[in-house]
Amino acid sequence: MQIVINEKGLENHVVNILKDMPGNKILLDRFIERAIEAEADAICDGKDVYIIGIMQHIEPAGIHSGDSYAVLPPYNLGDLVMQQIKDYTRKIALALNTVGLINIQFVIKDDKVYVIEANPRASRTVPFIAKAYDEPYVNYATKIMLGENTLGDFDFKPRKKGYAIKIPVFSFDKFPNVNKELGPEMKSTGESIYFIDDLHDEFFRKVYSERNLYLSR
Repeated sequence: MQIVINEKGLENHVVNILKDMPGNKILLDRFIERAIEAEADAICDGKDVYIIGIMQHIEPAGIHSGDSYAVLPPYNLGDLVMQQIKDYTRKIALALNTVGLINIQFVIKDDKVYVIEANPRASRTVPFIAKAYDEPYVNYATKIMLGENTLGDFDFKPRKKGYAIKIPVFSFDKFPNVNKELGPEMKSTGESIYFIDDLHDEFFRKVYSERNLYLSR
């Protein structure tokens, strides 16, 4: 996966792909510059949808979600954007006949929300949200997948105090020759969680001020 900015770069990248994988199919997406990325996780029982969490990335869209700092709940998405994300999440989960968990990634530009991709499966953000909100979402989703329960059987009472920040963990010290620039290909090897009471927290302000605005090609 690579971001290209002109026809020459596109030609070089396609040629390199076909050298390594002859006959491989190639997907081209239009890149939206200087946009915000967010993602939503939800549980669907085939009829109803419950959104367990919406996270806003600190780095701009284009950096792999696994390599981005992300904040739960979002720290500066307006009501219009949040409603679009909620509406799209519900519509997509039901349209895909999802039974269990689903993760949907979004990009936001000028208060308009675009869908990057939808994955009807458990994502690595689910245990993060479960830890942050102190709710056993995996257990709920499993029971729904097994046909034992529907969403109406659960009493959701997530702990929502302050914010939780997802911190990517990198192992560059173990692989010194690896390109450390962040881009659309994932390079993190894990993640940790950091709780803050509000957005005046020094850690959040430091991470936000140092966010990587430059993407590797």
